[in-house]
Amino acid sequence: MNCFERTTGCGLVDEKFLNKVITLSGWVNKRRDHGNLIFIDLRDRSGIMQIVFNPVQSQNSHNIAHTLRAEYVISVTGKVVMREPATVNKELSTGKFELQVDSIVILNKSKLLPFSLEEADDVDEELRLKYRYLDLRRPSMLKKLEIRHKIIFAFRQFLDSEGFYEVETPILTKNTAEGAREFLVPSRVHKGYFYALPQSPQLYKQILMASGVEKYFQIARCFRDEDLRADRQPEFTQLDLEMSFVNEIDIQNLIERLLKYIFKEILNIDINLPLNRITYDEAFKLYGSDKPDLRFDMPIYDLTKLFENTELYFLKNILGSYNTDPIN
Repeated sequence: MNCFERTTGCGLVDEKFLNKVITLSGWVNKRRDHGNLIFIDLRDRSGIMQIVFNPVQSQNSHNIAHTLRAEYVISVTGKVVMREPATVNKELSTGKFELQVDSIVILNKSKLLPFSLEEADDVDEELRLKYRYLDLRRPSMLKKLEIRHKIIFAFRQFLDSEGFYEVETPILTKNTAEGAREFLVPSRVHKGYFYALPQSPQLYKQILMASGVEKYFQIARCFRDEDLRADRQPEFTQLDLEMSFVNEIDIQNLIERLLKYIFKEILNIDINLPLNRITYDEAFKLYGSDKPDLRFDMPIYDLTKLFENTELYFLKNILGSYNTDPIN
């Protein structure tokens, strides 16, 4: 079997591969040299599989295994066998098995790493971002990408079942009078003119509604040339949708059903509907915010009447302005 013809993922080896010759490909996660035997934890995005190099099995492969270092990319072929009971690793899905290597090909060597992947949580974030391709090799980071993929896929499944069309709107567009500053892109063809990158697909989705599409959605890239804030980045992705012939209750009901579907599909959590709802006016009256954290029972209490006969000058001024405020 050619070493490049991968049979399965490292984390997908199970009983059906027992005593069969297979080929695995991936990154050297960890290397342990026990004299005659060399053990490698081989990693790909599906998980980790222990592989064993024995000089009795293949002296050439054993010699190559001596040269392997962390993050070398290799392809190996060998037989899947059961581990000795005392060596079973219960933390791995493949912990009952190991691969006895017959042949190996080094697909790519690795230089000395700028940081250890196992200790990346304690590494400066700027260094991790500089070597982002290394940081994303970590299982925890790959898991986040997997969850993001599944959520977006579930968006599409749910909205398709609700009769929505997915439509991609233009990225290069005209300047629009929205609330944020836009990124500008100079035109090579039209000297002195610029394209704007969209803050959101707002205008285009309104055109789609006028065109009779009725139900539209898009996993939209949005761009805003503004300073960083805790909840704002220069570019971000949002689920954007629009509907015709509906009211706000229809939108709320749709989003509730979408959230229920996402939590069930991704986390297997059942959400009871309808969700608790609060109006904008109630939110500000009780919590002073349009996005209150209801995990904490800390509403605002109006104590105005307790001080309506106060002689304290500063309180009288405050109460006077409060009582004449047309909003209240």
